[in-house]
Amino acid sequence: MLGQRQGIIVWLYSLKQAKMLRRFGNVHYVSKRLKYVVLYCDLADTETIMEKINSYSFVKRVEPSYKPFLKTEFENSKPDKAKEYDYKMGI
Repeated sequence: MLGQRQGIIVWLYSLKQAKMLRRFGNVHYVSKRLKYVVLYCDLADTETIMEKINSYSFVKRVEPSYKPFLKTEFENSKPDKAKEYDYKMGI
């Protein structure tokens, strides 16, 4: 079972070294057009991994993902009456 994870976005000058980032965590996505890599690692190790990755010369910038810290439970969200009616009709 996986523990708490956090995403790290790594902006690169060239995608040649994107494969090398696999040793720091799970590479989730590589954008060829915008030249960035999204990788996931343990939440506790995020800061040290970001420092190690940022020390490489092929890295433009490193950003953490703030998704684990965002509140995903919304309060006072009222459903739309028109949509409720459409769902009951079977449209």
